[in-house]
Amino acid sequence: MNVEEIREFAISLPDVTEGFPFGETVLVFKANQKMFLLLPLDESETQFNVKCDPDKAIEWREEFPDAVFPGYHMNKKHWNTVLSNATVSTKLQKEMIKMSYDLVAGKKKKT
Repeated sequence: MNVEEIREFAISLPDVTEGFPFGETVLVFKANQKMFLLLPLDESETQFNVKCDPDKAIEWREEFPDAVFPGYHMNKKHWNTVLSNATVSTKLQKEMIKMSYDLVAGKKKKT
């Protein structure tokens, strides 16, 4: 998937907002005001960060050691960085994004 395909999929999910809270090089997607997807725009290879169930995060890292890593600049237990390349299918990349969305979409932000 390329940056635009990832963006289009993310914003197709219900009640998703997008913005640049960390500067103009990282597009952030939120549900219920909670981040579920970070998409760097300045990397030579398309990649993204997604929130994960801790067990699933480890499973994907083991299954795709050259494409899925502990989340860059994120809590390594709950976030993965995924290289969007041929190693991880488009279908699985979408599943990862949807799982991340589902983890935050049902939770209300604490005030």
